[in-house]
Amino acid sequence: MSIGNSLIIAGIALVLIGIAYKFGLLNWFGNLPGDIKYEGENTKFYFPVVTMLLISVVLSLLFAFFKK
Repeated sequence: MSIGNSLIIAGIALVLIGIAYKFGLLNWFGNLPGDIKYEGENTKFYFPVVTMLLISVVLSLLFAFFKK
């Protein structure tokens, strides 16, 4: 697969993810149990630990699948 085809597929995937997020199909994203949120009087801190682990696992599986 050439780099041009890879960029087209990545662009289509980003558009589909953007549409899903716009219509509320991904409102759980970033609000999973285990994500760290802290809100003080003057500060906000957010660290999406579980969300990033989920993304890492999904991407690892996709790359392993398409590598073969």
